[in-house]
Amino acid sequence: MFNKVLIANRGEIALRVIRACKELGIKTLAVYSEADVDSLHVQLADQAVCIGPAPSAQSYLKIDRIISAAEIGNVDAIHPGYGFLAENAHFAEVCASCNIKFIGPPPDAIRSMGDKNVARATARAAGVPVTPGSEGLVENEKDALRIAREIGYPVMIKAVAGGGGRGMRPAHNDGSLVQGFHGARMEAEKAFGNAGVYIEKLIENPHHIEFQVMADCHGNVVHIGERDCSMQRRNQKIIEECPSPLMTDDLRTRMGDASVKLAKSVGYQGAGTIEYLVDNRGNFYFMEMNTRIQVEHCITEEAYGIDLVKEQIKVAAGEPLSHYVRDAKRRYHAIECRVNAEDPFNNFSPCPGKLELYYAPGGRGVRIDSHAYTGYTVPPHYDSMIAKVIAMGTSRENAIARMRRALSEYIIRGIKTTIPFQQAIMHDPDFVRGSYDTGFVAKLIDARGAEFGKKQP
Repeated sequence: MFNKVLIANRGEIALRVIRACKELGIKTLAVYSEADVDSLHVQLADQAVCIGPAPSAQSYLKIDRIISAAEIGNVDAIHPGYGFLAENAHFAEVCASCNIKFIGPPPDAIRSMGDKNVARATARAAGVPVTPGSEGLVENEKDALRIAREIGYPVMIKAVAGGGGRGMRPAHNDGSLVQGFHGARMEAEKAFGNAGVYIEKLIENPHHIEFQVMADCHGNVVHIGERDCSMQRRNQKIIEECPSPLMTDDLRTRMGDASVKLAKSVGYQGAGTIEYLVDNRGNFYFMEMNTRIQVEHCITEEAYGIDLVKEQIKVAAGEPLSHYVRDAKRRYHAIECRVNAEDPFNNFSPCPGKLELYYAPGGRGVRIDSHAYTGYTVPPHYDSMIAKVIAMGTSRENAIARMRRALSEYIIRGIKTTIPFQQAIMHDPDFVRGSYDTGFVAKLIDARGAEFGKKQP
């Protein structure tokens, strides 16, 4: 097992990894930007090193500074969390060249699946259905228009290195295609340092289902059920649940088998998530694979009673998959709400600032993953998520009831958050029935526009 791990990330995921390391008896080194000097992951790690100014391009995306911190701290391994450098094959190779273990899949697997355009070709070769789309990167506006017209509108422009809804733009005609092409490239370059995009057919209002996979270096590859991530606003997930209310036993078997087959085909190791679009007839299409831990991994952990982050670390250290992961059985239903520092009454505009009061809910069946506390200042430089509320129960109805109770207990003063919007969803009859798809949130905002999404007079 490792002696010391550097966490190349920030916020709640950095804190999550620190806690897993502590339970495994591993020392931790946090890296942080100047904007995160007061963040909890800095305070709770065994050691912390500042790696640059607030902009991520000058800190969390600077490989040389992270490696320098690793050498200063004499670490054995680096955990990248999610986002930033988590799916950067070059970073994984640099770690290896410095004799530091990258807690994630091998660089070749990242290249095969982390680049979303290459991943589509890999899935197609493995016999997994994919949506029609461009065969490679789309380099210019002229090619983008040609490909979109060949596929037929509507289409989706997607960043090859994207995640979290960034670098994605739908297009329904030539005008929105041109605007979306340049917008997606600019956003992807800023967020991931890679402006590459591809184009695929847009399946309107599908279900967004993802399968959790785990693999070790001994040939063991398993899936640990699915998560429904259809509750999205502008392609960014806001609520997830496990299992999906859409799923049947037959569909779960077919999608699970496809996920394991795809992971095996690229020699995958570690935690990964394979994402699909599913229509109302039960047809599923490979969308992308995230070669890292997911934001919403928590609901799989609570539904199945496992620890995916600890398993990541153990697998990276050369251990085989734990028996409780190989033979995982779902025991509960779990729902997650992402609490963002955004004003839902003002078009969900970012709302950074100081938390004058922070009180997190608790009690049976409620888990809070957060780096926030009273007096903490939410910086404007990064993703707006400040907490994840996970509620679980023996049934979906129980999990919803717990989530309603937890959200009603949450007290955050000093900034606006998305909690009121998520409370509305938890009481919506269609959500309660499990009748929703990726178009649900937009329809809810349209129906309640005087309340959500529009600035109040």
